[in-house]
Amino acid sequence: MTDVYLPPSLDDDQTEVYRSIPASLVIKVEPVGRWFEARFKRQHHRTSGSFRDSGQDGGDDSESMSEEEDNIEDEDDSHLQGLDPSEWKSQDHYAVLGLGKLRYKATDDEVKKAYKRKVLKHHPDKKKARGEQVGEDEHKFFTCITRAYEILGVVTKRRAFDSVDPLFNDDVPEVDDDAKENFYEVFTEVFDRNERWSRKKPVPKLGFENSTWDEVDNFYEFWYDFDSWREFSYLDEEEKEKGESREERKWIEKQNKIARQKRKKEEVIRIRALVDNAHACDPRIKKFREEEKKRKADEKKAKQEAIKALALEKEREKLAAEEAARLAKQKEEDEAKAKALAAKKEKEAQKKAKKKVKKLLRDTCKSHDYYAENEEQKIKHMQEVEMLCEQLSLTRLSALNEQLQKSSEEAAKVVFQNEIKSVNEEIEKEKQEELRKQRDAQAAKEGGGSGGVGGRGKEWNDSDTKLLIKAVNLFPAGTVQRYEVIANYINSHSTSGITRNAKDVINKTKTLQRLDTSMKEEVNKKAFDKFEQSKHKPKKEDVSAPSERFANGEEKPWTADEQKRLEQALKTFPAQTPERWDKIAEAVPNRTKKECMKRYKDLVTMIKAKKAAQEQVAKSKKP
Repeated sequence: MTDVYLPPSLDDDQTEVYRSIPASLVIKVEPVGRWFEARFKRQHHRTSGSFRDSGQDGGDDSESMSEEEDNIEDEDDSHLQGLDPSEWKSQDHYAVLGLGKLRYKATDDEVKKAYKRKVLKHHPDKKKARGEQVGEDEHKFFTCITRAYEILGVVTKRRAFDSVDPLFNDDVPEVDDDAKENFYEVFTEVFDRNERWSRKKPVPKLGFENSTWDEVDNFYEFWYDFDSWREFSYLDEEEKEKGESREERKWIEKQNKIARQKRKKEEVIRIRALVDNAHACDPRIKKFREEEKKRKADEKKAKQEAIKALALEKEREKLAAEEAARLAKQKEEDEAKAKALAAKKEKEAQKKAKKKVKKLLRDTCKSHDYYAENEEQKIKHMQEVEMLCEQLSLTRLSALNEQLQKSSEEAAKVVFQNEIKSVNEEIEKEKQEELRKQRDAQAAKEGGGSGGVGGRGKEWNDSDTKLLIKAVNLFPAGTVQRYEVIANYINSHSTSGITRNAKDVINKTKTLQRLDTSMKEEVNKKAFDKFEQSKHKPKKEDVSAPSERFANGEEKPWTADEQKRLEQALKTFPAQTPERWDKIAEAVPNRTKKECMKRYKDLVTMIKAKKAAQEQVAKSKKP
């Protein structure tokens, strides 16, 4: 700040200072916009700032040029003067219009203004009006400007040119150490450069080291499904409109389409290679994989520990349950032992009491000479006393003793005889009831299988019963389809005309097994009597079973030892052995040559019958 004083007055008036005046400021001014255009024109034409060429058309041109925006370049056009209009496909149309920096980011208005500016500057008529010389190159260059605007001024054509922008870098980083170490610096710029081709907006960014898994996964998912609008119609070798006929134009279009699809496929492969290489170099993927691996290992370990804990818990529960079961079983066994011991003691007590009562009954009857009149009756009554001791309960024995002791001898005799009669009746009644039940059960089973040859019931006569007994012995347990074989054997040898099946054989066999000893003996005796009659030999009254067959000492049953010796001898002396049967008879003691030969024939017959029955059953089973 500098003080400035007025000169003193001539009238010797006193000067008074009111305030200080600031010093002059020096400001550097750079012309821009329309002022820059006016300055550039003055310098180019070497005119002053007050020069106005009102007689020329350049006045309107200057006004139009002054309306251009700042972001439109005024490039040096010297290197563009030699452009050939015939090579327009290889030219950079943005550079021709002065939009080399903006390129695809330039708006439609900026393209129009750039074209208008170039026309005002390079149109031959405008140059002539400015007094400039116009050569053949000027006409060619202006043709290139017109062609550039024809391309960039139409949306579809500009899009086609942008797809093959000569300044666009299609390179894809390789998977190497530098790409892995400087992943974000290398790939961020490449993805930002290629995101211009995406149809979907916004395009996710590559991100940084601290990006989350969702952000990284969303990024790679987007680029793996990348939808590019890039198309390559600008590179068509021939123009469809140049075809002379419809067929030729169609053929040109087909060839161009094939070429475009090939380049589109190469572009898809390029983008996929970019994403694959980035995914391979991305350190976050490795980190996430390690974290996922660790998480899975932790989950697996936790799961195994849980399974182990559950197994231990189950084992503890099992041991506890086994211990509880053991204690419960031990308790039951102790209780059962206690009950058994009590029952045993009670049984022994009853046994002792009953023994005492039995002794009392015997002594009482013995003291009265068994209430008998003679020796024969005495023996009979002694047997009946033993029967009473076995049949009567402790209560009835006690009551009987009491009645015998308090009654006179005659009255006691009557009581004794009545008790014997009553017990015999009870025994007979029980026996008859048991027989009735057995007959009813047999009738019920045999009645269900009624209906044989000629409509008769399947009753079992003595002959068939004999065949059944023989077949059961012939085909022992373990024979394949035993009861079918037995039924077939009976049907083959029976003369009754009744067809038996396996069910009938099973029922009859069980019935025979349930019969008491006396009935079994009776059936066997009848079967043996029939056998004796068929052989015309006298009956042997003392024979009780078919296995005990004796005929005046001529035939006796073969024991197991004799049968074993015979079989061994048959193997030792084959058929071609001289005096075979003499040697076999010597090997079987107590058996003659004739008996050995007869036994052999019987065995052969039985084996043949057995095989025939089995074969018949096997054939009947086949479809």
